[in-house]
Amino acid sequence: QVQLVESGGGSVQAGGSLRLSCAASGRTFSRYGMGWFRQAPGKEREFVAAIRWSGGRTDYADSVKGRFTISRDNAKNTVYLQMNSLKPEDTAVYHCAATRSEYYSGLLLVGSEYGDWGQGTQVTVFS
Repeated sequence: QVQLVESGGGSVQAGGSLRLSCAASGRTFSRYGMGWFRQAPGKEREFVAAIRWSGGRTDYADSVKGRFTISRDNAKNTVYLQMNSLKPEDTAVYHCAATRSEYYSGLLLVGSEYGDWGQGTQVTVFS
């Protein structure tokens, strides 16, 4: 099992930036693909971004493409989500997640591909 703890959320004016961090422990972080998902009140959880265990490929939801960047630092066992040009519709609880198995080669776009989740961090964007 991988333990995940998010941080970096907060309240920011539209157009601003935040960087979320997700610290992992418990297993060899570098062997797991990582993803960020978000859930707004009354809405389904949605995919935001993912990065392969190798770091060689990243994917983004269309709604955040060009504004958000996912990255990882295996030496620090941490995955990041840099969020720029934030919009009120980005308001949600953001969760990081680790894939169900090591060296997972799936698309990393759906929640069922992930086995461990963090508690989440709140991001609020006001206009």
